[in-house]
Amino acid sequence: MANSALGHHAVVIGGSIAGLLTARVLTDYFEQVTIIERDRFPLQPQPRRGIPQGTQLHMLLSRGRQIIEDLFPGIEAELIAQGAVAVDMGSDVKWLNPFGWNTRFPSGFTLLSFTRHILDWLIYRRLARVSHLHFLEEAYVTQLISTPDGTSIAGVRFRQSQQNGETQEQTLLADLVVDASGYSSQAPKWLKALGYEMPKETVITAGMGYTGRIYEIPAGFQSDWKAVYLQASPPERTSMAVLFPIENNCWILGFCGTLPHRPSKDEAALLEAIEHLPSPIIYNAIKHAKPSTPIEIYNSPGNRLCHYETLKRQPERFVVLGDAVCSFTPIYAQGMTVAALGVKALEACLAKIARQPSPSLTGLAKTFQKQLAKINAEPWITATTQDAKYPTIQGMTKAHSVPEKLMGWYMNQVIHLTVRDPQTTLSFLQVLHMLKSTTTLFQPRILLQVLKQVLANQLKPHQPKT
Repeated sequence: MANSALGHHAVVIGGSIAGLLTARVLTDYFEQVTIIERDRFPLQPQPRRGIPQGTQLHMLLSRGRQIIEDLFPGIEAELIAQGAVAVDMGSDVKWLNPFGWNTRFPSGFTLLSFTRHILDWLIYRRLARVSHLHFLEEAYVTQLISTPDGTSIAGVRFRQSQQNGETQEQTLLADLVVDASGYSSQAPKWLKALGYEMPKETVITAGMGYTGRIYEIPAGFQSDWKAVYLQASPPERTSMAVLFPIENNCWILGFCGTLPHRPSKDEAALLEAIEHLPSPIIYNAIKHAKPSTPIEIYNSPGNRLCHYETLKRQPERFVVLGDAVCSFTPIYAQGMTVAALGVKALEACLAKIARQPSPSLTGLAKTFQKQLAKINAEPWITATTQDAKYPTIQGMTKAHSVPEKLMGWYMNQVIHLTVRDPQTTLSFLQVLHMLKSTTTLFQPRILLQVLKQVLANQLKPHQPKT
């Protein structure tokens, strides 16, 4: 039985990973929870139009995996049962970074590799069994409903497709509304219509486009790797590719290029682009492999941050999270994990309120949006400082500060160390997967290694220019 201490009904706008995780948390605090989703959830694991990037390679970082396992105990075992492949990030992955190939070693640091729609479906299947959770599919919110005094959100107006093809507008009252509708969120416009200011937006993009395709692993294929990552090296080389094993004895290919050379659905052009990467390893693997899906293209809008935390006046009982607040360039694989971290922050806020003698949602919106801004800050800096290296970068209204430049320089030094130092590589992976703070990379041992590396490079004899 749900703990109804915080209200009768909560509404979640959007059935993405962020929306599904949010709904799971809300079922612990509200008598009823409703997810409003534009799309229709499939009965079997398969891509759906509501997630246009779903056919691309997705990485669920270890911190995100921990959170989802905490919310849905046993889901890791279900992923493995569906064919997810365990990949040791130290020994199974050949990673070519701008400084060379990574050192290979058994790290015990395991990633589960699978197609995105399997995770979505497993979570949906779990939630579909919750008696007080209801899905409104093929429905979309048109506006927020305010209380008579204009201080709080009291529900939503939405349209839902009917069997005759028509749409019918309806009202749904709620004690709490959470917008997890992703990049296409209309929350700023809804707030403006109610007399609130729209949040300021920061958009930084390098104009990246992505190719996704699944190949059958050829019979008898042998190699000393399970996965390959050929990292970009901007500004000189702005293309990159990854090849990871997934369920059903297949690989999923991810290829990224920037304007004006974003990838297309032309097969010959794709193979040529991959062949001309610094290593032929991926090209040699797929050139004779049988594709099991068409070439899928996703042109990312880049990084966007909506500053809800700075609003001078916020409506009570309405919060925004996930890609609706902060979305990233996909190549850094932060999206699902940062969304999960936001959901955990919301859960902590609700738990704290529920422990009060007289629980009230008043003040939740302001408190949560400020906490979410802190969660988003570090991954935002990580993504945008890397994107700033690309010649096609747009939206950088001011130069990076001296500390930011130093951080970028230092991170390059750490990546350089991964070519030969397993301990530094393991620490880097822990930070990359959001298990530890970036301060981990400033421990004395790594600082000393960086210093030795810099001195060694300075002492190298300069080659005369020819």
